Amino acid sequence: MSKPTGTSSRAIRVDIMEDREHPRPDFKRRYWECLDGIWGFAFDDAGIGESREWFRREGPESEEFPLRITVPFCYQSAASGIADLGYHPSIWYSRTFNVPEFFEDRRIILKFGAVDFECRVWVNGCSVGSHQGGYTPFSFDISGIADRKAPNRLTLQVFDRNDTTQPRGKQYWKAENDRCWYTPCSGIWQSVWLEAVPDLYITGLALRPDIDSSSVVGLLSLNARPQESAELRLSLSYRGRTVQTAVFSIREQQTPFVLSIQEEDAIDEVHYWSPETPNLYDLSCALISAAGETDELETCFGMRKISIQDGRILLNNRPLYQRLVLDQAYWEEGLLSPRSAEDFRKDVELIKALGFNGVRLHQKIEDPRFYYWADKLGLLVWGEMPSAYRYCPESCRHILNEWTTFIERDMNHPSIICWVPFNESWGLRNIVHNKSQQEFAAAIYHLTKALDGTRLVSVNDGWEQTVSDICGIHDYVRDGTALGKKLRNLPALLQCAAQNRMLYAEGFAHRGEPVLITEFGGIAFSHETDGQKWGYSGGVADTGEFLERLRGLVDAILECENLQGYCYTQLTDLMQEVNGLAYMNRKLKIPAEKFREIFSRSP
Repeated sequence: MSKPTGTSSRAIRVDIMEDREHPRPDFKRRYWECLDGIWGFAFDDAGIGESREWFRREGPESEEFPLRITVPFCYQSAASGIADLGYHPSIWYSRTFNVPEFFEDRRIILKFGAVDFECRVWVNGCSVGSHQGGYTPFSFDISGIADRKAPNRLTLQVFDRNDTTQPRGKQYWKAENDRCWYTPCSGIWQSVWLEAVPDLYITGLALRPDIDSSSVVGLLSLNARPQESAELRLSLSYRGRTVQTAVFSIREQQTPFVLSIQEEDAIDEVHYWSPETPNLYDLSCALISAAGETDELETCFGMRKISIQDGRILLNNRPLYQRLVLDQAYWEEGLLSPRSAEDFRKDVELIKALGFNGVRLHQKIEDPRFYYWADKLGLLVWGEMPSAYRYCPESCRHILNEWTTFIERDMNHPSIICWVPFNESWGLRNIVHNKSQQEFAAAIYHLTKALDGTRLVSVNDGWEQTVSDICGIHDYVRDGTALGKKLRNLPALLQCAAQNRMLYAEGFAHRGEPVLITEFGGIAFSHETDGQKWGYSGGVADTGEFLERLRGLVDAILECENLQGYCYTQLTDLMQEVNGLAYMNRKLKIPAEKFREIFSRSP
């Protein structure tokens, strides 16, 4: 059932919500309202908004908010309705909303998927909090401020400066796009919504499947320590059939628990998750307080294990060869945001149709709906941290904050099998010799392992690597003959350089980690390149030459028996970078079956 309230919003109250509707399909609550739609908007280049108390104005139609913007699209994008490419370090948003009647007397949580980069939030002129970090979610309890009988005013001030200490990823910090950096995205770029919860509610549910013991280790987190014992009721199902129920007594703010998942057959294993068989278990959770209030949510997970043995990567204790494609996840109209949540599913389907079994989401912490569809449809994912581009204590702090939040939010997704905190020494430009930068990279590796020891970690993917689970090599050599010549003597390659950069930083060396070619290719058509648009290592004349060069490069990698996989650059064109398999609108340059015949092969 849908009830419109406020400005272009939808209120949802259903027992099982449609996947495309909820901004967190892996963490769904029953009572919620979407606040996406048309908001009032203003540029504040002079920085006068706060001193003139724009957050106290009566409504978005006031003269301080002369523009209209479609949330969740950044003002630089066409989809926002503004499409202004100028630099505006301070911007403001405003809208009104009503609290849905079916929220009743529950607490009201205001949630943001992502706002780039720093924001302050007011409700009815009262400050409810602030947040730093352009790629990660945050929320505020507005129960004591929101009016349940009358319209409420929500106001944001957002700061996004051309600052290389903040994690930017591929968002360029100068006036014109350059090389492989693109149009920046400022402000709200993921959904905004309300959720209703009781006084005691669930804030986190971390799940670590263990296929070797046929169990799931969980960690429940609450907003507060129960004053009296609460109860957690879990119902685990597979394809609609209940396979396990459990009840746990909850006395602390964080409570570990274990769910046993018994094999359903005396011969076959439990329903493991893999790209070929993306089996998911559904978990219904009900937290019941001593007062009888209940917080309910729905999530899912996969029984999946990723490990390393004797230099090989194993999925569910079996050899895994990774055929990945690099995806920077920009869209023509929305930039970092697709026009529709359905586009996340379409991208997963496209990648699989091209013959890949995985994707490296490059320099972007993606909307959780993408990871959800990767889980559902079966696509391996490398989760990567957007880079800052200056090394200093401030950039280290920003990286730590967003990296840990990324892992906490998305660690339940079975599709994610590898974390990538750094790429090609971006933001660590002197790591090859600089001990401080080496120590920071090593610290992030160990922190990641402490937070999530169930996945692989590729630190400084590409070259000048330190401590890492993987040796990732980037090399855009032009053709298969040249690449094959390099790879035939892989031990020698590991001692020296690729792309004229040392593979390991000073004091570090290969220790038997699995080796993958994690960037290569980048083929472009000659007629599509000019002084501004480019591809790697020169263009090709036609489709036949494109496929010939592509096949030669992939053949060279497949013929090297010591490699554990590859990542081809890249899925789509990106503005001035025209080396995609598809254009930026996802239209393929060559029929999918031609690409699939090349990329679906394994050694």
